[in-house]
Amino acid sequence: MPEFIIPEEQWAQVVEKSGGPPVYKKIPVPKPGPDEVLINIKFSGVCHTDLHAMNGDWPLDRKMPLVGGHEGAGVVVAKGSLVNDIEIGDHAGIKWLNGSCLSCEFCMEGDEPLCAKALLSGYTVDGTFQQYAIGKAAHVARLSKDLDLAAVAPVLCAGITVYKGLKESGTRAGQYVAIVGAGGGLGSLALQYAKAMGLHTIAIDGGAEKGEFCKSLGADTYVDFTNTKDLVAEVKAATPGNLGPRAVILLAVSEGPFQQATQYVRSHGSVVCIGMPAGAYVKAPVFDTVVRMITIKGSYVGNRLDTAEAIEFFRKGLVKAPFKIAPLSELPGIFEKMAVGAIVGRMVVDTSK
Repeated sequence: MPEFIIPEEQWAQVVEKSGGPPVYKKIPVPKPGPDEVLINIKFSGVCHTDLHAMNGDWPLDRKMPLVGGHEGAGVVVAKGSLVNDIEIGDHAGIKWLNGSCLSCEFCMEGDEPLCAKALLSGYTVDGTFQQYAIGKAAHVARLSKDLDLAAVAPVLCAGITVYKGLKESGTRAGQYVAIVGAGGGLGSLALQYAKAMGLHTIAIDGGAEKGEFCKSLGADTYVDFTNTKDLVAEVKAATPGNLGPRAVILLAVSEGPFQQATQYVRSHGSVVCIGMPAGAYVKAPVFDTVVRMITIKGSYVGNRLDTAEAIEFFRKGLVKAPFKIAPLSELPGIFEKMAVGAIVGRMVVDTSK
């Protein structure tokens, strides 16, 4: 078993007040509890959720000060006395769901994210925008050593989340799914998972650059909401018989698309809400929803099985997270670009810089 020299202090990006910006500073390295592991984070993906966490956009209590981040991939360097199914030197990832009780009804049914005692990385507990982070051993993602840690980092939230949403949509191979926000970090992975699952994809986003990007990832059709005269008609026209897609995966960061989706989804189809714009609501005509038998549902993050499945798609080369690497020290600037929608694909921070 390898031995690692663990420092007393580490570099981290710390949100010291609601709204930020994060402060790049040295803080103590945490010590794992009996059922926890300490992971030397090599790379961490940057998710739009991290921006929400910093700004306090959601009606959910968070710790403050806070180290954000929940897409961290690295090496296990220490573990608690009760941990016997993961070894020091193994590669592992910390995701949004940092831990759960494992004994409540939700946990026993595989709905661990719904556990009332769930711990959330980069929200209720410190996350992965630091060099060393703690995770409950039962919930850290197991990563084989042949995986590129930078490349797999975005899968730990974005990948798992969209894969779960596609499962929740009930779509089957050969059917059509519309992905709203397809050119973003989540959307770019959703397009690939959908293609790997045998689905036809309609990518919806804004701008020619994102259109080319979506098509490069296998989108069958791209609908640009910034210049279309009739988005509903254009989406329907991309499906056989103009019936509309069997499901809509909503990854948008504004409220409008959530109100529009039921207008173009196929009758007896599903609208799956994943994006969480601050203060947004989902509204649909009751009559239309009933007579067309439309399902409107939310999809949160995946459980442990979803995690393993999503990573396996990546390991087999069926999914590649388009990403760019930047130093952890540049996180504030990444947040600024993210806030105005200026990031294409996914950003990953290198914690060594």
